[in-house]
Amino acid sequence: MVLCAVDDLIFSIKISTAAKSLGTPIFFERNPEMVLPRIREKQPSLVIFDLNSAKLRPLDVIAAMKADAALRGIRTLGYVSHVQTDVISAARAAGIDEVLARSAFSDRLGEILTSASARPASREPAE
Repeated sequence: MVLCAVDDLIFSIKISTAAKSLGTPIFFERNPEMVLPRIREKQPSLVIFDLNSAKLRPLDVIAAMKADAALRGIRTLGYVSHVQTDVISAARAAGIDEVLARSAFSDRLGEILTSASARPASREPAE
């Protein structure tokens, strides 16, 4: 299962459509106070972040996940405009596993979702 902390309507539709066509279970959390609790509850194999979302505070959530032994093994992926090098650097400093330019994320979405469905949800902390 993939959990998305995405509040951008266009990307939400893109992700939903791709997930539906691939049969990938997906869940969107758009309430900033519920993102971390929902990750704990759902234990997804992947969490996708829109790194430009001021509302969902993705960098704070990523840092909290990577500081939590029960959540740090969950794979994280964020997308952002390729020219926002400051956001990319901040996401990496917070501990994100992978950052993609918006265009690369769109191009690789099917591959990303297929890979996440094949991967079991992480139940153990990463070393």
